[in-house]
Amino acid sequence: MWRLYHFTLCPFSRKVRFALAVKGVTHELVQERPWEKRPGFTALNPAGQTPVLQRDALVLSDSTAILEHIEETLERTPLIGSTAEDRAETRRLSAWFDQKFYAEVNAPLLGERMYKRAVVRGTPDGGIIRAASRMADMHLDYIDFLLERRAWLGGGQFGLADIAAAAHLSVADYLAGLDWDGHEPAKTWYSAIKSRPTFRPLLAERLEGLPPPQHYDKLDF
Repeated sequence: MWRLYHFTLCPFSRKVRFALAVKGVTHELVQERPWEKRPGFTALNPAGQTPVLQRDALVLSDSTAILEHIEETLERTPLIGSTAEDRAETRRLSAWFDQKFYAEVNAPLLGERMYKRAVVRGTPDGGIIRAASRMADMHLDYIDFLLERRAWLGGGQFGLADIAAAAHLSVADYLAGLDWDGHEPAKTWYSAIKSRPTFRPLLAERLEGLPPPQHYDKLDF
């Protein structure tokens, strides 16, 4: 069986967990706190970052590399697309959320609202939080733009772009960084994602001492 080392509020861990669930890949979860740099974990991934997927002697790290491996070795429920154009667009949007959304929204929110509060017991910087929330609103505008032209983010079918976006948005939403008002296309799409049995377990988890907003796991939000 696969073993996945993850952290509850790591969006990259959530991306892999969601994709594995969609593909029906059975796996054991091991909670890891990356900032602790546990020697047994850094031996698996010297970068000290989650997620890491392990089965026997095979160790995979980096969420994109993990999902490329799963996609290449498990034919059922393809997630990257059936044409070269579809695959290119899926990869572009996945990178958009993994790189741009993470840098502009989740990294500052995690630093201020999770790490400072739950780990070092510091005082969050309200200016950084407000700036991240403004950037989140711009990303929701872009999601609205895409969904006004397509059924799903990457095109006509649910796929990895939706998985990556939902993983990142769920973390930002947990940290009260999203204002869904005025974003009906994005809200309708995310409500459909939240209703999926493969996604519900992610919404059920809580980080001790840091509860999410009341709307976080509700389908009607």
